[in-house]
Amino acid sequence: MRTAFWLAGATALALAAPAMAGDSIKIGFVSTFSGPTAVIGNDMRNSFELALDHMGRKMGGKPVEVIYEDDGQKPDIGKQKTEKLVQSDKVDFIAGYIWSNVLLASLKTAIDSQTFLISANAGPSQLAGELCSPYVFSTSWQNDQTPQAMGLYMNQKGVKSVFLIGPNYAAGKDMLAGVKSTFKGEVKGEEYTVWPSQLDFSAELSKARASGAESIFVFYPGAAGVQFLNQYVQAGIKQQIPLYTAFTIDELSLPLQKENALGVPGAQEWVNDLPNEANKKFVADYKTKYKSSPSFYGAQTYDAVALLDDAVKAVHGDLSKKDEMRRQVEKAAFKSVRGNFKFGPNHIPIQNFYLQDVVKEGDDFRLKTAP
Repeated sequence: MRTAFWLAGATALALAAPAMAGDSIKIGFVSTFSGPTAVIGNDMRNSFELALDHMGRKMGGKPVEVIYEDDGQKPDIGKQKTEKLVQSDKVDFIAGYIWSNVLLASLKTAIDSQTFLISANAGPSQLAGELCSPYVFSTSWQNDQTPQAMGLYMNQKGVKSVFLIGPNYAAGKDMLAGVKSTFKGEVKGEEYTVWPSQLDFSAELSKARASGAESIFVFYPGAAGVQFLNQYVQAGIKQQIPLYTAFTIDELSLPLQKENALGVPGAQEWVNDLPNEANKKFVADYKTKYKSSPSFYGAQTYDAVALLDDAVKAVHGDLSKKDEMRRQVEKAAFKSVRGNFKFGPNHIPIQNFYLQDVVKEGDDFRLKTAP
């Protein structure tokens, strides 16, 4: 039986204004394609391309053009690239975004231009509240949701105290706040580290050990997650203090984490073995095309394409009908790789969250939904 949690939020919306329709569908995609976190952006791009392949690279009968832009994991560059896509390239839609601080810096450009933006990963808490917009949707989550699910699981396990560690930027603050909102035990300490440059976590691990907490919760995506887990094991803490995570272990980091990831549970809204037909096709075709396994980043991005395709089909390719497109997107009528999927009134998904485990099969390490 799968362990799942159901989370959502709500806020008010306004109506969108019409825009001109074009002869093709032009989509801008902002992500990180350089530096140590480029592996995430590349996985998102791979999944975006696979989804386009599955629909014949057309939406509503019109050919699709995608313009990929590298934000360099920097908010100011992400904002510049978003402005270029909107003002110079005149894109019809914007998608992508890994990092919450990059998305927050870019958001106003999309909203002011009345350009639909689909965040395929970043989910700053402001999107569920004061920055909720008729032009902005998420195919991932609001940052608090996944750690909220882990907090609930920790309660089920009878955990009485925790030490929290995460990066000092928008998503890190949201993630730790999410755990605190559902975890019923005592928070023994809370540490925020320099992001994204800090990769030495010895001081934070020492503080966690000295705190007397019976568990540690950590949020570190990408290379930071690899380094943290390796240092956690090397310091001998794994045998002393259990670790609970969100986004620290995934299909992209696991090949580097290997044995260190065994026995470390994580919460996630998508795991590769979900049994619905859309997910089976996505995972199988991704493996065939790219000779590797997709991550949750890719799954969310694949859903973003299906969501846009559904909206364009609903207006028969007439992108001037923005109100109709918005209403169609709000229905979430597409076939998600997650199976159950719908939007709350703030355009944040309402969805199941699963407990994921790392298992070793022969020489390979894989993520599976916990029994």
